[in-house]
Amino acid sequence: MSDTTTDNSTQTGDDQDLGAAGSQLSTAPVEDSPSPDLPSLGVIGWARWFWRQLTSMRVALLLLLLLSLAAIPGSLIPQTGINEAQVADFRERHDVLAPVYDKLGLFNVYSSVWFSAIYILLFVSLIGCIVPRTWQFVGQLRGRPPGAPRRLTRLPAHTTWRTSADPEEVREAALALLRKRRFRAHAVGDAVAAEKGYLRELGNLAFHLALIVMLIAFAWGQLFKSEGNKIVVEGDGFSNTLTQYDDFKSGNLFTNDDLEPFSFDVEEFTGTYERTGPNRGTPRTYETEVTYTEGADGEEKNALIKVNNPLEIGDAKVYLVSHGYAPVVTVRDGKGEIVYQDAVPLLPLDNNVTSNGVVKVLDGYRNPQGKKEQLGFQAFFVPTFGGSASGTMLSQFPALDYPVLALNAYHGDLKADSGIPQSVYQMDKTKMKEFKDADGELLKKLLTPGETMTLPGGAGSITFEKDIKEWAGFQVVQEPGGGWALGAALTAIGGLAASLFVQRRRVWVRAVRGDDGVTVVEMAGLGRSESAKVPEELGDLAETLYERAPGVPDPEPDGAPEPDGTPPEDPGAPGASGTTTSTDTDSQAVPAEGAEQQ
Repeated sequence: MSDTTTDNSTQTGDDQDLGAAGSQLSTAPVEDSPSPDLPSLGVIGWARWFWRQLTSMRVALLLLLLLSLAAIPGSLIPQTGINEAQVADFRERHDVLAPVYDKLGLFNVYSSVWFSAIYILLFVSLIGCIVPRTWQFVGQLRGRPPGAPRRLTRLPAHTTWRTSADPEEVREAALALLRKRRFRAHAVGDAVAAEKGYLRELGNLAFHLALIVMLIAFAWGQLFKSEGNKIVVEGDGFSNTLTQYDDFKSGNLFTNDDLEPFSFDVEEFTGTYERTGPNRGTPRTYETEVTYTEGADGEEKNALIKVNNPLEIGDAKVYLVSHGYAPVVTVRDGKGEIVYQDAVPLLPLDNNVTSNGVVKVLDGYRNPQGKKEQLGFQAFFVPTFGGSASGTMLSQFPALDYPVLALNAYHGDLKADSGIPQSVYQMDKTKMKEFKDADGELLKKLLTPGETMTLPGGAGSITFEKDIKEWAGFQVVQEPGGGWALGAALTAIGGLAASLFVQRRRVWVRAVRGDDGVTVVEMAGLGRSESAKVPEELGDLAETLYERAPGVPDPEPDGAPEPDGTPPEDPGAPGASGTTTSTDTDSQAVPAEGAEQQ
């Protein structure tokens, strides 16, 4: 038996007409050839042309590229939905660019008209491209491989030999062999037709269907998402209601009823840090123990929340995102009665947790004259003080090695009852007066745990208690569709791998009785594109089938031996005379791409 013959010579006209044998190896639509005598398209014609362009894979890939480029400004320019403070700061620093960005919608890219237009066009393009191809592929799966073309020797990979076995025996052996190799095979007339590699087209369709699912999942997630932040001090709790959040933002279709019902209490925050080496101050342990309940009457459960290891409750995820200290202070009036006692969370300014904030006494305080007043203290805290010799109030290490609290004192009206929301970490001093020390300067003092700063004129005092609590900052995220997006991404990867590494191909085996009564076997293969895999696979199949239907020598024209006395060739050896080669006039091969165009 000869080696499998391949020939990539190009043919035209009728030589390329393989009928159904070379068609439908893919569900890709065939583009119409342009004609110079086409009449005017008209409105319907132009609409049909536009739809065909929009639903082509070429345009879908272009829109996908445009969507990626359109997302770049959303990453580089501050977005209103993410950080309004940064947007306001950008407007102040860029008087010329800010109005331009406003007109272009660059401060709110993902909800802008042009971004939405690209998103919707991509969605329509993918659906219009994939749905017809999916139905076509389903039809191919329900059908059978097409029958063999009239001349198998014109295909890119082919081989032939003569055998003493009956044609029916050869076809039965070929059918059994192809099915064993997981081909879809059936007998058609005097030949067996088989096809394999449907996973390629299935992977291609799965990849693009997965893109559609991802688009839907991302859009759904953006419309119904919510994200809020909350600082909770050790011993305090949080309930997932809108009023409990320090800041909150959500998608356009989100409602308060979509909030997952749960609550939790922070039992303890644990943070340890690297003491020596180049990574000194780097956190080693960063975790929070919480007790949580699901729903209004849920059972209490314990959980440990770590960085990148959130607590998952229904569709909500609770992330640990920040940490700081909350010194406990006690404020007394001039009579020594406690008017305020609580842990005050302060915001960190650097990696060593140098922190600042304010202490506000809104109710219950009366000045020495008996009038109601409000007190305010500007607080500056360092967990590890460098000492007065350092000349700076900056922490030297994030752990509580040498805590010091610096306070400035004010009295008056904090404007908390004005109806305008205020930050708990800032103080409005427009109606506040400074407490003065003996030198007439602003009253201020450095306190270590247990020390007290006395206000002048019998106005009271503030004590820095020895109990220093820690707080944990949580981010509660609800983004539906995340599971669908992840599943679609994995499906897209698998589909892309299948479409790249699997080749769809067809094999035909014809066995007919020749004029001399000897069976002639022809085998040929055709793939979606030129590849060494089709000839190799065909050669392997032919070798196996040849063992079941061994060859016989071709008859000599005159019955005489070779002139040089060379014995006849072994019909089973490669290159035997009974094998047709591509040098024959009728054996010129048709390339796969040319075959598919017919």
